[in-house]
Amino acid sequence: MKNYDWIVVGGGITGAALSYELAIKGFQVLLLEKTATPDNATRYSYGGLAYWSGTSELTRLLCQEGKAIHQSLSEELDTDTQFRELDLLLTIDPNDSPQVMADQYSRFANPPRLLSIEEACEIEPLLNRNAIAAALTVPHGHINPEKTAQGYIEAFRRAGGEVQIAPVTELLRVGDQIQGVKTPDSIYHAANTVVCAGGLSRGLLKAAGIDIRLYFTHAEMIEIPSVNFRLQTIVMPADTKRFQLEAKASTPEIEPLWNESGHEPVPPILDASIVQFIDGSLRIGQISRVITDPDAKVASANSEAAIRAAVQKVLPAVEKVPGSWHNCLVAFSNNSLPVVGAISNLEGVYVFSGFTNPLVFVPPLAKHFANWATGQEDQIIAQLSPVS
Repeated sequence: MKNYDWIVVGGGITGAALSYELAIKGFQVLLLEKTATPDNATRYSYGGLAYWSGTSELTRLLCQEGKAIHQSLSEELDTDTQFRELDLLLTIDPNDSPQVMADQYSRFANPPRLLSIEEACEIEPLLNRNAIAAALTVPHGHINPEKTAQGYIEAFRRAGGEVQIAPVTELLRVGDQIQGVKTPDSIYHAANTVVCAGGLSRGLLKAAGIDIRLYFTHAEMIEIPSVNFRLQTIVMPADTKRFQLEAKASTPEIEPLWNESGHEPVPPILDASIVQFIDGSLRIGQISRVITDPDAKVASANSEAAIRAAVQKVLPAVEKVPGSWHNCLVAFSNNSLPVVGAISNLEGVYVFSGFTNPLVFVPPLAKHFANWATGQEDQIIAQLSPVS
């Protein structure tokens, strides 16, 4: 039976980027993805690159590195990631104070600029001027996340990496060591296994007796085929409630509920957002729900109606365009930082998950992780390593 240096569990942007970076370091790497047609958070991502949003020395550095990587990533991977730069428009609700909202963004590396209603509508003519009190704007990056992940996987294959389509059902634990993984039909052995399974990471680790402060939301959005109008910006609310939801859902008081199925410890939120891709298609959303069962079912018709009502209030052009509702799991941590590195007191197992700003942070952290895997010291990985 073949043994690998590394098994990477999960073929979204996290697993794809990390597999590639490990392979070009000369490791024998197996990437396992549960389905041939991805149905994960990468697949339904907006594709935004908030590399202006660093708030600490660590996150500012990762934003700088992430921006530099994306600017040359198409060439490196020999694929078109559709990287571009455009304005992000953060709408301010009529019930909120524009200046108070602007002040809340002052801690970011590149704080957004406050706009009047007139200025906001000049930047985004499709905006409903009666639905906002003002807006904020900042230069923003954008990619096609599916094409980027696939580009990483194809480059990984060219570097000698192996891809298998099969769900990982179990981490092979022998004492204080993980020696590989099981799928429904096979067993794969490796010196090192890294879990990059997004919202499924928590359950997979938990089943192996590994407790990590990783969580997940059920995220819902609507995908709309190419339309005959063109947005000039990405539109999102300035008061983004998803981060508040994640903070509430990961408090010590709620922690015990995550070990039981069926709880919804905090109410869902809706952030009215819309992004248009280069091909003219749209993704609008998003509802985020905290339900401790990863397989929980959601009433899609009610969710779609709620998303459409919220988004068309700000951008009436989307009112009648047909689309399809989708949902996926989105991983997050208890401190807005990803969980990356070795698990203490165990050998052969690592985590690369919980990214709040994944498309910016994953590419540089995959490089840092791969360098660290060769034996180099890395202070960034040391800061993010989980505690079991």
